This record gives sequence, C-alpha cells and structure tokens, in this order.
Amino acid sequence: MISGPDTKTVGPYRGRISATVVVPGDKSSSHRALILAAFASGTSTVTGLGTGDDIQSTRSILAELGVEFSDDNVTSPGVRGWGEPSMALDCGNSGTTMRLMAGALSAAAFESVLSGDTSLSARPMERLVGPLEALGGHIVTSGGTAPLTVGGPSVELRPADVILPVASAQLRTAFCLAAVQGTEPSKIVSPAGFRDHTERWFAAMGRGERVGESAFRIIPGAVAPASYDIPGDPSSAAFLWAAAAVRPGSSVTTPGISLNPGRIGFLQVLEMMGAHIEAEVTGAILGDPVGTVTVTGQPLRGVNLSGPVIAGALDELPLVAVVASFAEGLTRVTDAEELRTKESDRVTSTVAMIQDLGGGAQELDDGFEILGLGALEGGEVKTHHDHRIAMAGAVAGASSHAGAVIHDAGVASVSWPDFYEVLGSLWS
Repeated sequence: MISGPDTKTVGPYRGRISATVVVPGDKSSSHRALILAAFASGTSTVTGLGTGDDIQSTRSILAELGVEFSDDNVTSPGVRGWGEPSMALDCGNSGTTMRLMAGALSAAAFESVLSGDTSLSARPMERLVGPLEALGGHIVTSGGTAPLTVGGPSVELRPADVILPVASAQLRTAFCLAAVQGTEPSKIVSPAGFRDHTERWFAAMGRGERVGESAFRIIPGAVAPASYDIPGDPSSAAFLWAAAAVRPGSSVTTPGISLNPGRIGFLQVLEMMGAHIEAEVTGAILGDPVGTVTVTGQPLRGVNLSGPVIAGALDELPLVAVVASFAEGLTRVTDAEELRTKESDRVTSTVAMIQDLGGGAQELDDGFEILGLGALEGGEVKTHHDHRIAMAGAVAGASSHAGAVIHDAGVASVSWPDFYEVLGSLWS
C-alpha cells in the first residue's frame, strides 16, 4: 500500500497506549458560541474554539454580515444590526452552519442565500421549513436541499409551539435562534436524546427554560455579550477513546471534555461492550457539564444497539463499527436511518469501510451488523468525502494487522486538521 498526494497510510502500530490528550474545542459549542456572540450588541470573548474547517465557515459568514473578529474577541452590532450580504453565504461542508444560520437569518429583514459544497447541497434541508415558517420566518429550499433563501422584508415573527418528529439538536437550535428574536415566548418539543447545549446556554442567559423532559420555552429578548470558554470535543476524543478501547490494557485520558448528556452515547456504548470508563465532572460552562474521561481497553463483546443510545452516539456510529470489529461476536445497530443523510450515506460507507479492511459487515435498512472476530486485516479506505469515515478508518488501520491507506485523507480537516498526527502520537 503506497500513499499518494491525498492519501495517508496509518499503522500498523504495536504496543499499548498510555496517553493524556487535550483535544480541540467542541465543534457544536464553537458554532453556537460564535453565533450567540454575534447576536449580542457589543464585544464577547470566545476562547478554545474548534480548529476545523466547519467552524471557519460559520465565522466567515458572520464576518460577511458585519461581525468583527480580533483574537478571542467577537464584536457585533447585534443581530438586528447585521448587514445584508453582497453574495451567497458559503457554508462549505458544514450542515450545522447552514441549519443554524438558516434559523438566525430566517427572521432577518433582508434576504440571504445559504449555499454549500457538493456534499452539503445533497443533504436534506426541508425539515427546517415547517418549524421556521410556524414562527413567521421565511425559508425556501431548492427542492428540499440547498441553496436556501432565508429572511426578507415581509418577515413578521409570531409565537409558535412546534413538535418535531426527530431528536435533532440542529433543528431545535435553528428554532431557538429565530424564536428569541420574536416578541412572545415560543416552545419546541421533540423526542429525547438530543444534545442540548443551546438550551442550557439560553437558560443560563435568561432566554429560555425547560418545561418538560424534552420541551423548551424560548423567552424573546436581547442576548447580552458574554464570555464563552469552549470545552474539548467529545466527538473528536471518541477516536482516541476507541484506539485505547480496542487494545486491552491501553488507556487514554482526555481532560476538559464536554460531558453534555446528549454527547456521551459513545462512552455508554464502549462500556456496554466491556471497556472500562471513568468520567468525572469537574465544572460547568453556562450550565453545561465539563470533565475528564479515561477509557481503558478490556476484552470487548458484541452488543445490540437501538433506541435512545443511537441518538446520543449517531456521529460516532462509524467508529462503533470499527470497535465492534475488534470485539467478539455480533454487533447489531438499528434505528439509525439518519446515518443515510450525513456527509455520505454512512450506512453504506461504514459497511464498505469494514469490508475493505477485511471485516464482516452488512447493511440493514436502518443500520448495520458487524461480525466481530477480534481483529481487522487492514486495507484501503474510500472516504466518500466524509471526515468521520476517514478518521474511523484511520483508527481501524492503527490496530489492524497491515495498516490502512486512507484515500481523500485531507477531508479530516473539516473537524480536526491535526488528527492523524495526534493519533500517531499515542504510540510515541
């Protein structure tokens, strides 16, 4: 296996791991902090931002709207003072940027167009329309996908109570960002299992309150300038946790990690499979728990995964497939049809990745099955321009017999530009 211009050979690495790693700032929190800082009139501070391309997409759009950035300072005229953009707002590959900014701008008095790259332009956006239109916001898709046209001079916000059929943090946040610009309270309800960063922050700022297990009431009003200290990204740490979990006796410790209840599904899965997990809450940021996690590898077993744990581990399911390949027995993942609407069809691309690395995998309509044999041979990974497939394939290659060649490896920069170097450093 030979690396080319945008390929990366990973592994095989031998020996146990014992490492402490500070991972980049949480991507979900970074998007939200930048947008809320831009909602406020004045200067806020945002420290510890994530380093990925997706975060830069959000920052660039806010700059186009008139928000100024200097070091950790974010200075804005406030959401009502944003200027009409002179061009389409490019969200790159970031679905979070597109959905959250659609919510923020659907209430604007000027019209904006949100566009994205080829991958983003194929992802479904129609589910934004109902909740935002219920509030009186304006949003038009292009046949259910991007580009999106949002806002306009005819927008008149009104209160709304909306029930979502899915546990989507992005839809809930888009609704909150529109509703907080209104004049009367609104409410959003959905199934449980979502990451609730936005709602915890709104509650801490006096802009909302929990009114049920998964019901949130938004209280309209100005967002004040604030200081946001972004915790470590558990979705990034998950790749390092997995590297330790598949090697009995290895351990990885990640301090300063977001322990939001909607973000710990992968840790729950690792524990179900037999890994040893230590998670200690050491503080909170705007009501959001932060702490230290240590994962220690032990012999792993196959498990059946469905229901609420799927929502809490959705982004990590390609990585679950990798870990399951190093376990003994069958792992069955269902209730995960959302995987088919990500950067790639992650059911198909995950199964192909495991098969190409010598493992046993098959597709289900709403998930996949992995036959764990305790090892993977290695091989070549086609990423389908999906950063999580690239990174999961790298973790698999690191512990495989022959290593892995990751094609289109640079796509990992969407979430973690230094990922391959950090992964390799676990054995240095």
